[in-house]
Amino acid sequence: MAAPPPPPVSMLVAPLSLPIPENLGANGERCSYEDHITGDWYYVPDLSLRDHRFSVPLDHSHPHSSAKIIIFAREVVAGGKEKQVSSSYLLFLQGGPGFESPRPTEASGWIKKACEDYHVVLLDQRGTGLSTPLTVSNLSQFKSSAELVNHLKHFRADNIVKDAEFIRTRLVPNAAPWTVLGQSYGGFCAVTYLSFAPDGLKSVLLTGGIPPIGNGCSAETVYRACFEQVVHQNEKFYRRFPQDIPAVCELVNFLSESKGGGVPLPAGGILTPKGLQVLGLTGLGSGGGFERLHYMFERIWDPVLFPRGDKQISYYFLKAFENWVEFDTNPIYALLHESIYCQGASSQWSAQKIRCEYESIFDPITAAKENRPVFFTGEMIFPWMFDEFHALKPFKEAAHLLAEKEDWPSVYDVKALNRNQVPVAAAVYFEDMYVNFNLAMETASEIAGIRLWVTNEYMHSGLRDSGSQVFDQLMGILQGKKPWF
Repeated sequence: MAAPPPPPVSMLVAPLSLPIPENLGANGERCSYEDHITGDWYYVPDLSLRDHRFSVPLDHSHPHSSAKIIIFAREVVAGGKEKQVSSSYLLFLQGGPGFESPRPTEASGWIKKACEDYHVVLLDQRGTGLSTPLTVSNLSQFKSSAELVNHLKHFRADNIVKDAEFIRTRLVPNAAPWTVLGQSYGGFCAVTYLSFAPDGLKSVLLTGGIPPIGNGCSAETVYRACFEQVVHQNEKFYRRFPQDIPAVCELVNFLSESKGGGVPLPAGGILTPKGLQVLGLTGLGSGGGFERLHYMFERIWDPVLFPRGDKQISYYFLKAFENWVEFDTNPIYALLHESIYCQGASSQWSAQKIRCEYESIFDPITAAKENRPVFFTGEMIFPWMFDEFHALKPFKEAAHLLAEKEDWPSVYDVKALNRNQVPVAAAVYFEDMYVNFNLAMETASEIAGIRLWVTNEYMHSGLRDSGSQVFDQLMGILQGKKPWF
């Protein structure tokens, strides 16, 4: 018997822009919920998809008085199976924070594999994709930085999990528990799920997503550990491509000697030597990143077509740099990145603090003048980014307020994890630049019953690069068909 409809929606932060289709429940029956709108099935090669939109409280702790936002989820099944009723659902939680779920164009990778047994639910986490997205343009609607911070505090893992539970009870037949697959930050959210809502979980798969939760494990602890791996990745990169050492040194010298210490970027802002180092965020930690970074450096300079022409950085290179840095399309990542590690304490720009301790290694101008490798940084946000990156400039004050904010609630419950009874299988990547191996193993020791697959075969992007194999390995571990450690 269907549950009674919840109270009517009082206010929407962002109204639905599409016509409201016929609303159907998980079993295809007509649904009367005012907070759940289901679209018609549509198709891409070998997959059937339909869209769901849910109206949820901005603040789940005040569900009746809070403003409402829209959460978007895309249901995916193997082609031709859209009419088959199943209670086997798998929720995918994307990495980030602040990035939307993948948009499938065909049946491939882990999605194809998962659709053999599950209805896959691709969730756009709040503030991303089609889930009342927070964009560079609409964030300007807030009247003050303090008001913006008060809004952003609701966009961490605790509320993402509450959104997921809201969706599960309306989407899955009989509100049955579902399996959650968490990649990177999505895995952090899945561990929050294990901490506070384990009854909603049938099993959990983590790929490069075991968060640091140990006693005293602050943002500063995380970045100190991560910088060590970043140094290692830089050394590996330059061993692979030693010809890039003089190329990057030449570029850094050009930037430092340019007027204002850098050159303008096509979309605004400025490329400086320390801004250039941000390329390591993507280039050093994901599959194929070394190669793509090297090929990018092949096209730094415009050819000089006439004698005595001025040397200048190519538009190709400057545009490629902007394409690698996605702050203009996903500003939540920059604004909330350090806060994901905060529980009852402020971050105080921890990455910047630790970088200063490594300044003899990471000072790009000194390295270039001494003709030694210029090291790139990793998954770190620094305060100067809100001066140099055009899209982030309006949020400089808010970023500083977020860095000083102390009253972040806990997003993990270690005692609950010690009592965990939900089957968990995790891929732990030995040389993961984004999620430190040692900190991940410390957390794993706190999650009762977790089964680990430790590998150096893949980088942090293993699920994207070899999704079918990674997914199959983790499912095999859960089912007792694969070895685990």
